[in-house]
Amino acid sequence: MKEGIDSFIKYLQVEKGFSENTVLAYTNDLSQLAGFVKAEATKQGKEPSWSDFNRQGMLSYLLNLQEKRYAETTRARKVAAARSFFKFLVAEGAISEDPTQNMESLNVGRSLPKPISVSQAMLLLEQPAKRSTPEAKRDSAMLELLYASGMRVSELVSLDLEHVNIVDGDVRCIGKGNKERLIPIAPRAASTVEEYIKEARPRLVRRDTEKALFLNRRGDRLTRQGFWQILKEYAKTAGLEAQVTPHTLRHSFATHMLNRGGDLRTVQELLGHANISTTQVYTHLTTEHVRRAYEKSHPRAK
Repeated sequence: MKEGIDSFIKYLQVEKGFSENTVLAYTNDLSQLAGFVKAEATKQGKEPSWSDFNRQGMLSYLLNLQEKRYAETTRARKVAAARSFFKFLVAEGAISEDPTQNMESLNVGRSLPKPISVSQAMLLLEQPAKRSTPEAKRDSAMLELLYASGMRVSELVSLDLEHVNIVDGDVRCIGKGNKERLIPIAPRAASTVEEYIKEARPRLVRRDTEKALFLNRRGDRLTRQGFWQILKEYAKTAGLEAQVTPHTLRHSFATHMLNRGGDLRTVQELLGHANISTTQVYTHLTTEHVRRAYEKSHPRAK
């Protein structure tokens, strides 16, 4: 069971870029949940496992939290941690059913993504061009492609050469649940990726059979952890170190699209969200844009 938690925590650190305090809170909450699952399994004379923990077990856990007189906000946090954890296990194929599915959440506010501005995104994307190495051309292609498509970092590093169509300007992405979507990409991104494929990738590849699009110095597929280290370096040189995580360009892509008139359904399709309510979180981020326009144009706003 510990392996499942460890994998999830690594995902939060590398892909989500969560702070040390947030990761520690998740670790503590999930360790408590694991302790509860083990205790319940012991009572029944069974071997504890996440795959055997069902909806009834989750309801018992909720009751246990109430009996311990935790504050509502604390209970809400612990339930949110469990919900995120089980969704992760389902996505990874570690369990077949989510024991928190269709359960009402406690009243806990959804944290909003934190995008960077358009000018900050441009500044970040300019950083690799200051170098002329094959790795820099690869990094430029990755950053341009992320910002142009809104892909998850895990989806980016999973791309194979065959998934990119430079002529038509699109990329075939395999997302969560092995669902495939076709994402159009801007000419600038397509051109940068093409330059990487023609000029830099041949200098990184070690095996003719290698299918991965983005390679590390050893000629192997670049990992999420590898991308995170690369991103941190460019964010630092751009003066954006505290504001950029592996998810930042995805968040920024969605927010900038909506701020410039993109409709919610289109952004939902591009992001690969199964439920539009997941995408609607970005509409909160565009409120300031609307307010500024209102205050500038309405005669009674001042």
